[in-house]
Amino acid sequence: MSLSQRHLDILEMAKQSGFLSTEELSKTFKVTAQTIRRDINELCDKGLLRRYHGGAGLASSVENVDYPTRQVLNHEAKIRIAHMVAEYIPDNASLFINIGTTTEEVAKALRGHRKLRIITNNLNVAASLCDNEDFEVIVAGGVVRRDRGVIGESTIDFVRQFKVDYGIIGISGVDGDGTLLDFDYREVRVAQAIIENARQVILVTDHTKFSCNPMVRLGHISEIDVLFTDRQPPESIMAELHKAKVELHVSDPVEEESDD
Repeated sequence: MSLSQRHLDILEMAKQSGFLSTEELSKTFKVTAQTIRRDINELCDKGLLRRYHGGAGLASSVENVDYPTRQVLNHEAKIRIAHMVAEYIPDNASLFINIGTTTEEVAKALRGHRKLRIITNNLNVAASLCDNEDFEVIVAGGVVRRDRGVIGESTIDFVRQFKVDYGIIGISGVDGDGTLLDFDYREVRVAQAIIENARQVILVTDHTKFSCNPMVRLGHISEIDVLFTDRQPPESIMAELHKAKVELHVSDPVEEESDD
């Protein structure tokens, strides 16, 4: 469920103008209205756009895509990102891993490591790693969401008891000015505690997050040390990465079929 270049361009246009008409998009991309309607339907099905009469606009900034959809959305890209992170993380390391479908793939990719100590507020991550007798998996307490993420004041207090080598966090959106964004302010506060208590902060995100604009501010991309993604970010975000001297790792692209 990765996105074509035209889909990415449509999302970027929607981000700039808010609403796009089918006719306007058809002329811009020199394809039929039927092709554009198919594009819009696919993007809406993925929760990235919302249908309106005569076109589409940005999806909600206050409500995330449901968890089962997020699990399969760009799944192959998340696996590639996870493998890069697993190569980067050494054995005998301590790490935080927070809520997110990409961080869950990272956890799976780390199962072959030795002597890791993992603190997580993600029950899916804990379930992936706890069978390895060589690992110590520590789960933060708090309120459990339907996606098995753990949040709340007690979660934040628990995270603050540790200082680890690596903090691995996911995100729901990265704005053009480098602002890191998410949907749940309670989840954001846990992620902020992770950033404050990790010697090196690793952000893992697929390219769709560069076109998503949730309303809750987590921080700025300058607060992370390394970004792992599957496609080069837009120019505005690249400029922020360069300014903050953030290390960037982009996975090898996968050849996609044309949807014209």
